[in-house]
Amino acid sequence: MQVTIDTKSGFCAGVTGAIRRAENELQQTGQLYCLGDIVHNGQEVQRLEQLGLETIDYDDLRTIHNARVLLRAHGEPPSTYWIAEQNGNTIIDGTCPVVKRLQERIAATYNAHKHDEPRPQIVIFGKRGHAEVIGLQGQTNNTAVIIEHLSEAEQLDYNRPIYLFSQTTKSLDEFNQLVEHIKGKISGLGFQKSNFVYYDTICRSVANRVEQLKAFAREQDLVLFVGGTKSSNAAVLFNHCKQANPNTLFITSPNEVEDKIKSSNLQIFKSSNFKVGICGATSTPLWLMEQVRDKLQDAQRSTLNTKLT
Repeated sequence: MQVTIDTKSGFCAGVTGAIRRAENELQQTGQLYCLGDIVHNGQEVQRLEQLGLETIDYDDLRTIHNARVLLRAHGEPPSTYWIAEQNGNTIIDGTCPVVKRLQERIAATYNAHKHDEPRPQIVIFGKRGHAEVIGLQGQTNNTAVIIEHLSEAEQLDYNRPIYLFSQTTKSLDEFNQLVEHIKGKISGLGFQKSNFVYYDTICRSVANRVEQLKAFAREQDLVLFVGGTKSSNAAVLFNHCKQANPNTLFITSPNEVEDKIKSSNLQIFKSSNFKVGICGATSTPLWLMEQVRDKLQDAQRSTLNTKLT
């Protein structure tokens, strides 16, 4: 059995930056609040909690005073900063730089055109309720229209100008399809092209992972995709892996490895040429993928020892 960890998998730069901010703060003070899970991976959250990180929600934020509060990479709406300031809390801003620039661009567009007539629509292509999208919508005083799927573009008012942005982790192909759909609608209705302005704000370090991951998956006999159940990025990348290689299993913990492999009925230990690839989401720490590898190799040794005895 040959086991390979995908070198392109693991934390994106934004998540890495937020976790480093947390670790630095915890080394200095031993205590830090984080608004929401710092990353959608239970094991990494637990590791940081053991160092002194405490995860809070918005209700907690309203009652905490004179504390240090970390904002995770997804970013937050302006109201979060205001609430923290009112309570004398110090914000440790771990917002991903790519997300921060997108927030600023949306805010600038909103402020520049909010008094225009006819009133323009700021549209965000993203997942409703996702932390990043909540932060983006907040830049428009929560007036932005959220579109998750192409079919929802029908709800737009094509008599009014449209400014389209995207959540940084959405599919580039789906975004381009949405752009072409809106262009077609505007052209068909006889409106000027200037009625539609769009910005490709998708993070390439995340978007490029799809093709990289699919290529990695095709090279394997079995793929163990390591991710958290709360991570939308993990769900998307796992599905791409599964399309590229049907022998792809979703793993949240090293303890699941043996049972998942047994249920797959794949005889992975019977051939020295059997290739197993381990990969993960942008929220999956490298150390967790390494633990999955170690668990897999332990299972192989156990199987070989059983055969020898």
